[in-house]
Amino acid sequence: MPTPTLWRIGCIGMLLLGWLGLGAPAWAADVLLTGAHDSPAVQAFTQALAKQRPKDNVRFAPFASLPVPAKLPASTRLILLDLPSLDWRLQDAQGPPTLVLRISRLQANQRLGNSVPARLTLLWSDPPLIRQLRLTKKLLPQVQRVGVLYGKGSEFLLKELQQAARPLGLKIVAERWDNTQDSRPLQTLLRNSDVLLGLDDPGLYNPKTAKNLLLSSYGQQLALIGPNAGFVKAGSLASTYSDQSDWLQMLDHLLDRPPASWPRALYPQPFKVLSNPQVARSLGIEQIDPGTVAAQLAEGENRP
Repeated sequence: MPTPTLWRIGCIGMLLLGWLGLGAPAWAADVLLTGAHDSPAVQAFTQALAKQRPKDNVRFAPFASLPVPAKLPASTRLILLDLPSLDWRLQDAQGPPTLVLRISRLQANQRLGNSVPARLTLLWSDPPLIRQLRLTKKLLPQVQRVGVLYGKGSEFLLKELQQAARPLGLKIVAERWDNTQDSRPLQTLLRNSDVLLGLDDPGLYNPKTAKNLLLSSYGQQLALIGPNAGFVKAGSLASTYSDQSDWLQMLDHLLDRPPASWPRALYPQPFKVLSNPQVARSLGIEQIDPGTVAAQLAEGENRP
């Protein structure tokens, strides 16, 4: 049996190790998800993130039940799930570091313009334009003219789109479509394009316009790429997208890093490709293996 002196020395050593952080349990982060309303989908997402980060305190609370953002502990990692929660967060310049989950470029531009407030990181929901163009080139290597419909809200994306297209040998043919009841801009674009690329602009691409867009483009034997996975299921040829597992992986990566290193905005690096084989057959386009194409696109993005 150890003598009392040795026992006391051992206890002091254990305390010193604890003070130094050696052998102590890993620090747990307080991860707070918030939105306008609770729902089964919100709870499922919260539980999936909690399962992925068992050492953290992961919870959801509607923002109506929270104090103003500036009164939340600075150590909190705040995750916003919808636009109303972003409006709530924007009432305070102060507040904890915040991840804005699944916000589109158009939504951010409408609310924030060209500047992202400090302590906010925007995680884009729409696929990167360069990724969509590279998918277009992969599926249809012979195309040169990429037709793009745009509206008042999405016009700001054209310059970036043109810059991304140039190194790929693609030309952007843009047509403004302010009145979706008037098909003349669409018909003009179809006559001057080899393929259509959809921007994630719900004013242009929505259930009311889907039938006209799809029937008109395929009537001219032109494929529509994008604007998102939902439109592929409705009848466009293909799109890149990120699903819940990809978002969880992205959040896990960011939450492992100190918030001071979080970028102002970020696209999900994990992504997938969704294609519509029936549309491909009707257009005489060779069917693809979506997993292989996604891996090839990712490899190209990771290459210096």
